[in-house]
Amino acid sequence: MKTTRAPSSALTSFVVASRYMPVYLALIVLVVVASIWAPATLTNAGLSAIALFGTYLAITALGQMLVIMAGGIDLSVPGTFTLGAIIMVGVGQQANERIWIAILTAVGLAALVGLVNGIIIGGLKLNALIVTLAVGQVVTGIVNRYHKTFAIQSSIPPALSDWMTVRFLGISRPFWIGVALTALLIFAFRYTTVGRRFQVVGANPVASLVSGLRVNLNQISAYVVAAILYAIAGVLFAALLRNPGVTIGAPYLLGPIAAVVIGGASLTGGLASPLSTWAAAFFLAGLNQMMRVMGLPTALQFVVFGLVIIGGMLVSGDRIIKGVEQVLRERRRPNRIEKQKMKSSIDGSG
Repeated sequence: MKTTRAPSSALTSFVVASRYMPVYLALIVLVVVASIWAPATLTNAGLSAIALFGTYLAITALGQMLVIMAGGIDLSVPGTFTLGAIIMVGVGQQANERIWIAILTAVGLAALVGLVNGIIIGGLKLNALIVTLAVGQVVTGIVNRYHKTFAIQSSIPPALSDWMTVRFLGISRPFWIGVALTALLIFAFRYTTVGRRFQVVGANPVASLVSGLRVNLNQISAYVVAAILYAIAGVLFAALLRNPGVTIGAPYLLGPIAAVVIGGASLTGGLASPLSTWAAAFFLAGLNQMMRVMGLPTALQFVVFGLVIIGGMLVSGDRIIKGVEQVLRERRRPNRIEKQKMKSSIDGSG
């Protein structure tokens, strides 16, 4: 009777964890390189900049991670990000008592954008790439039109700017909000039924559908929560700039996707790590800061940034998993041959 041996839990944990290792190795390499060629990157001022701008990228990357886990992709990030920032100016009307009204409006409208994306993609089964790009363009157009209805010099409520300047443990407050959101997602994925079900549905939507799980609802909720995260990042960025423009979301089109990929997520859906995505965002922010310190021309910075993203794709989580599985299969093969030889010798002696 043929029997199969289940892999040990330790081995399974190693295989799963191996997809997230490259980002931490990349962080170590970045620190070593920066300490040698651009030590100013690791000063208090440099690290503060990395913590602040890495947080904006990390929050948007967490949203993109949820969408990719559900088997999709979201190119409406710049529009939704900008929407959140501009709402703080338009609805906030420079009045401190309107801060929460503006925040709730920004989050509510962003959720509506995510709901539209989710319904069209999850309900009508249209291509996520095209749909989110189109929805993002519509949102950008509306935001541009809305921005022209108030004076260019208009700013966010001053209390929000003052809140931004206060530090906790020497680090700006947006950083801690990013930490809290990352911890919340880690907790949800590990300890809640909803979080575990979200991962299962993303990893195998066909089997989930057969099992009676609502795959469409999973996809729609991913886009809604992601859009809320983009808006939160936009609100925090507005607090930094005080007078945000309509192009502030442009850098967040591909950056979050790069952070998710470098963080080891599976582009086919399912597996991803909020902590690794968070670390990948800070790796990219650190790399950007190091290139600025080194005084590299902007054109060369784009080249380096693009090469790093390509490198991240080459060592993506899916490729690492396949590599580890191939190594394990190669290691097991001699054992099977030896067992066959042993069985043959026993049969021959019998």
